[in-house]
Amino acid sequence: MSVLSNWGEILRTANLSPEKHMDTVSRWLIITRAAVFTMTLTSGLIGGLLAAAYAPAVRWDLLLLAVAGLVLAHAANNMINDYFDLEGGVDTSEYARALYAPHPILGGLISKAGLRRAIFLVNAVDAALMVYLIWMRGWPVLLFALAGLFISVFYVAPPIRLKHIGLGELGVLLVWGPLMIGGVYYVAAGEVPSWVWGAALPYALLTTTVLIGKHVDKLDQDKARGIRTLPVLLGGGVSRALNVALMVLFYALVVGLVLLRWASPWILLSFLALGRLVRVMRIYREPKPAVPPPDYPVWPLWYVSAAFWHNKLAGALFVLGLIAQLILPLKF
Repeated sequence: MSVLSNWGEILRTANLSPEKHMDTVSRWLIITRAAVFTMTLTSGLIGGLLAAAYAPAVRWDLLLLAVAGLVLAHAANNMINDYFDLEGGVDTSEYARALYAPHPILGGLISKAGLRRAIFLVNAVDAALMVYLIWMRGWPVLLFALAGLFISVFYVAPPIRLKHIGLGELGVLLVWGPLMIGGVYYVAAGEVPSWVWGAALPYALLTTTVLIGKHVDKLDQDKARGIRTLPVLLGGGVSRALNVALMVLFYALVVGLVLLRWASPWILLSFLALGRLVRVMRIYREPKPAVPPPDYPVWPLWYVSAAFWHNKLAGALFVLGLIAQLILPLKF
């Protein structure tokens, strides 16, 4: 049970208490930053459940393989980011990335060569899944995969470095929305109706708020390093206001999906997260505290934690609404 407790702690906080034993699974959960995989699972489930509710026929086996492939791609993306940010001189022992959770290399969890091998292995497994899904569903799978891989690699890798030119947030919007949700829908159903692109937008915005919150937290450090994230370009105050606006827009778009009959009224269950949104809005109205609250696990990050806290509940309720539509369909 102690091992399961370790895994649970890492998935909740991205950290493991110093007094606890670092088993192999715990080490890899930290290296791959598994604590944020919930966003990828949510996007994949949204795509699959939309297909299950509205497509003429669904291949559940392919759906599950597609979601597994997304999680592996997310793991590879996190390791790629850590590797290239270290190589590019961004990640140091004083930079936020190495302070809120152990950096794979700087934290002594793995060597540079070991991380390169892990990146290659995970991408190789993902490529094998991609080939199989292409064989089963055709060449559009390749387009989804290559578009996601391009954004994943060049988010931090030269010569493009999307994060460095204010396009990282747009990249996340595209990946966790149309590419993941639309891609899983296509794999599950063999087609993507045009309305799916609109249905992908609400949760894509929620995921983008997580990244914006993280970049607000690192604004000063990123600015000093010449990394022009969106918050660096807009400023902290404007970016915090933008993030709150995007969270509110999520609920407006949920209503829009129902009115356009692109999704079931069951997704209005998402509104049960409004209480949490109000608390998050209060956090965003106030400056970051000078010192962390007691037992706060990911300091010096602050605004990202609030955005992720809201993302998890609102996304889970959105998924619950899609599941409810399968169990008790509403006619509208």
